[in-house]
Amino acid sequence: MSPGRLLAEPARPSWVRGRPNAHYYALGAVCIGAFMGQLDASIVTVAFPTLERVFGATVGAVTWVGLSYLIVLVAGVTAVGRLADMVGRKLLYTYGFLIFIVGSGLCAVAPNLVLLDVFRVLQGLGAVMLQANSVAIIYLAMPPNRLVRGIGIQGAAQALGLALGPTVGGFLLAAGGWRLIFLVNVPAGIIGSAAAWVLVPRSRELQARVRYDWPGLAMFVPAVSAILVVVTFAKEWGWISPASLIPLVVAALLAVAFVRRERRVDAPMVEPSLFRRLAFTAGVLSGMLSYLVLFGTMFAVPYFLERGRGVSASEAGLVLSALPLTLGVVAPFAGRLADHIEVRAVTVLGAAMSAAGLFLAAVLRPGVVLLAALLALVGAGQGLFTPANNAAIMGSAPREHAGLASGVLNMTRGLGTSLGLALTGLVFGSVAGASSHIGGGFERAAVFLGVMAALSAVLAGLRGKNDNAGPVDEVALASAAG
Repeated sequence: MSPGRLLAEPARPSWVRGRPNAHYYALGAVCIGAFMGQLDASIVTVAFPTLERVFGATVGAVTWVGLSYLIVLVAGVTAVGRLADMVGRKLLYTYGFLIFIVGSGLCAVAPNLVLLDVFRVLQGLGAVMLQANSVAIIYLAMPPNRLVRGIGIQGAAQALGLALGPTVGGFLLAAGGWRLIFLVNVPAGIIGSAAAWVLVPRSRELQARVRYDWPGLAMFVPAVSAILVVVTFAKEWGWISPASLIPLVVAALLAVAFVRRERRVDAPMVEPSLFRRLAFTAGVLSGMLSYLVLFGTMFAVPYFLERGRGVSASEAGLVLSALPLTLGVVAPFAGRLADHIEVRAVTVLGAAMSAAGLFLAAVLRPGVVLLAALLALVGAGQGLFTPANNAAIMGSAPREHAGLASGVLNMTRGLGTSLGLALTGLVFGSVAGASSHIGGGFERAAVFLGVMAALSAVLAGLRGKNDNAGPVDEVALASAAG
């Protein structure tokens, strides 16, 4: 096979292309990557204690197994989304699976912690190529009246992977050791790459290929990386220590230089005009807060249950699973609700439900059963909010910037996740040093997260009444049939 053919996106087979529900085939291929990404993230965290013991490493050293992957994912997803808008979203998505497979296989045979971190970077690059294009593929493949439903189904796949991660990870650790949690990605990735190559339509409405903004990338990646490192280690270093403040100052200077460059360069890595659209900016900011709320809640609840209520780790995990499972159940139905009322109302309602569940948890300091019910309320709110908000973000961006918009969306998810873990840990730990104070720490954390959810609702309400997922014209749909 010639190199040219390897860089060209093939048309789908006629038996796929001719089916009236062909868009669901593309959605299914994307859901494989969505499920794998979240499953892999939560599986790895379960293995940290094992890695400490096997390699005789410190907690800080083992943290880099997760952080190296997260830095590549958050810092690279916007840049790859911009590249995909020029070279092809299907192409990068499919090869993302292949790189993810290679990275996973190398992680499984890593002889030491340093090489494991290096191979996690490669695995993260594959995940970047998957996540930067996932929502863009759905946006361009689904009919307009099915867009929110499609993104909801993808959200359900992500929630299912997140919920099953600890359970599957524990089983794999018991069955074959830590190497198995990476090796299991190989067969799943082979299936995913084959499905993407056959079921995802060829890219249309690509931008002209121009010189890539490498200087912008050289400013952007260190800035985001510095923020993530500080957020991860600031509790250990101290938020006002030189170790924390110096990287933050450097990140701020690089961010200012990056914004100034993007405004004057002919082919920017991040298109500034996107952020002049209120629907896009409000959606991105409210979405980041929603992920902060989601992962902050999943951080605080186990500590509260195990140290404050004295329940076992397995029981705490079962209670906590009420949140992602409810999110996964509700998310596919958010599209049907959005068919009857405007997207703005769905997102505001969802964020308000999450805020209500968290405020009630703070006031009631509930027992196990009531807490599970309140977590289900938070999860239902997230299930309503996330697909509708993601669809509105994509609908507010021009179709030729679909990859970039998808990349920005996924970058803010990573930032929201990191901030949720760091800031919730800071608030929770401010009064939860002793077991007798765990309830107070949980109360403060729940109030903080409730405020963040309420702020997310306010930002979601700023989008205009008609800023829903934009309609897709018939010509565009016909051109996407390849």
